Amino acid sequence: MKSIRVLIVDDSALVRQLLTQIINAQPDMEVVGSAADPYQARERIKQLNPDVLTLDVEMPKMDGIKFLEHLMRLRPMPVVMVSSLTERGADVTLQALELGAVDFVSKPQTDLVGTLGDYSEEIAGKVRAAARARVGKPPLQGQRPSVTPKYTADAVIEARAAPRRFRTTDRMIAVGASTGGTEAIKTFLMALPADAPAIVITQHIPAAFSAPFAARMNQASALSVCEAADGQQILAGHAYIAPGDQHLLVEQDGARYVCRLSAGPPVNRHRPSVDVMFRSAAQNVGANAVGVLLTGMGEDGARGLKEMQEAGAPTLAQDERSSVVWGMPGAAVRLGAADAVVALDGIAQMALQLCAQRQPGSARAQRA
Repeated sequence: MKSIRVLIVDDSALVRQLLTQIINAQPDMEVVGSAADPYQARERIKQLNPDVLTLDVEMPKMDGIKFLEHLMRLRPMPVVMVSSLTERGADVTLQALELGAVDFVSKPQTDLVGTLGDYSEEIAGKVRAAARARVGKPPLQGQRPSVTPKYTADAVIEARAAPRRFRTTDRMIAVGASTGGTEAIKTFLMALPADAPAIVITQHIPAAFSAPFAARMNQASALSVCEAADGQQILAGHAYIAPGDQHLLVEQDGARYVCRLSAGPPVNRHRPSVDVMFRSAAQNVGANAVGVLLTGMGEDGARGLKEMQEAGAPTLAQDERSSVVWGMPGAAVRLGAADAVVALDGIAQMALQLCAQRQPGSARAQRA
């Protein structure tokens, strides 16, 4: 099997060395070169023709964002950003994702030598995903790595049959995403009117990034978008994004729905987990919900989407062509959990149509 050829661009010699060790330790990838600044990187790209670039956010001579903008216009290729877990790091990284970067790795603030190795699994996984990602056109507009056991949603919320519910006028759309999801969610939210049904969202993202991400979505959307708070009432015309490092659950409190946050174990090695949110929607919202699974690496959300489907909720998965990485929605399709497989630019409209229908599940077996 051909190795994934990686070029590392970082002004820190130590980071270049550590990333090289991590990547070269993988059997399916190799570092073919490195560069200390964007000007060196430009020459290395011409000489070495790498498959994937890791790119530091802040560098001398030209910052990573400006270089990425030039790169994606002139020679589009898969890029994984290396960013710091700071407010500025979050903002710049979200800009990079808007410009077409596939994903990002958060760099520890202290003790690089002692802690960056803990990120080996995440770094390798994101480089692999980037090598398979779809780039080469404007974007379709992670959480801390874990080596904990791969729990299922049972670790946070007990599996049980969804109670029989009468359909009401209250509707809810539950959305899950990972790699490529920040821009997919933006596209989805921008297509919704201000009076859309309530939206709950789980995107795999670090704790330092979720509030800036919610603020960006609030600016881009007609809806009121916020980072979810524990006990917060879920209302139409609003979207609630799971905080990084906490699961978002939907609970019923009398006649209303509320957000419930949980610091339970990572599920599918993720916290927040899409499976956890989808299971809570299946159990507490049932046929009054619509499940939407967008682009992402791995399988988180596939089983939860199946549980929503079995509870009577219509379910949608993003199609392969419009996904940056067709891991999570692809897993849902293989599981038979998706009633319809839809291009990104059509998902919002279909979700609205399903919310307006009197009977759930009418999208079953469609392919859009």
